[in-house]
Amino acid sequence: MSEFFRVFAEKFFEFINVLLSITPVDVIDILLMAFIIYKGIQLIRETRAEQLIKGILVLLLIFILVRAFELKYMSWILTNVFGQIVVAAVVIFQPEIRRLLERVGTSDLTGKGRLGMAEEGAEAVRACIAAVGKACQTLGESETGALIVFERKTALSEITETGTVVDASATPSLICNIFYPNTPLHDGAMLIRAGRVYAAGCILPLTEKEISRELGTRHRAAIGMSEISDSVVVVVSEETGTISVANNGVLTRGFNGETLAAELEAVMFGAQNAQTEARPWWKRIIGRGSGKD
Repeated sequence: MSEFFRVFAEKFFEFINVLLSITPVDVIDILLMAFIIYKGIQLIRETRAEQLIKGILVLLLIFILVRAFELKYMSWILTNVFGQIVVAAVVIFQPEIRRLLERVGTSDLTGKGRLGMAEEGAEAVRACIAAVGKACQTLGESETGALIVFERKTALSEITETGTVVDASATPSLICNIFYPNTPLHDGAMLIRAGRVYAAGCILPLTEKEISRELGTRHRAAIGMSEISDSVVVVVSEETGTISVANNGVLTRGFNGETLAAELEAVMFGAQNAQTEARPWWKRIIGRGSGKD
């Protein structure tokens, strides 16, 4: 028993010495590494990258076993595979890498607010949000499908090129008319830029992750658009009339005109929102699911 306490005391004092030897630079180094790991988990969560990372870990485990049992041919094959994995990762994870770089490029470091715009520009966005809320309420009641993209800091010029430029003031009647069935621009997405209906009939990229079978192409497009940019996307289901919002790759459902406007205000102007953002950090790390009808 005395030997146990002696060893315990030695290990304890070694631990104390290690703690006392930590400098402020070491603390900064640890915090930066923790931040990178946290962002890496955020990046791969609920994307195809998550499955690919699992595959790589399985290969790594096999490689360790092969080296332990000295299987020369398998070891040679796996060594060459891992030698090319960095190049392959850049190609495979291209959408995720682009998403990460866009987030870094659009980080608000100026302290001027989420949009960094003049007060008159902010008022135009607020008026547009109110118009979208009223229009979506009407579209939902009539079960008319709609897909509306709010452009933020990431420019979506390549998306507007797939549609028709409108560049008109956002009013409920205009938004409803564009999405009315069989009109020329109803089949596609509307893009809102600086508080104006800038383009309509736009084609959006579809998400590659698995979502509920109850969700259609509009919802897949909304999630996909929010995954590759900082835009926020509103969807009105033509099957159920349900209003949904896609932000940062997460689909939140069950809005009405008023709650939709409040959600868009929160996202566009940086306020914490109880439904999509104000959750404990450990739940944001573990994962987020797509809502269902």
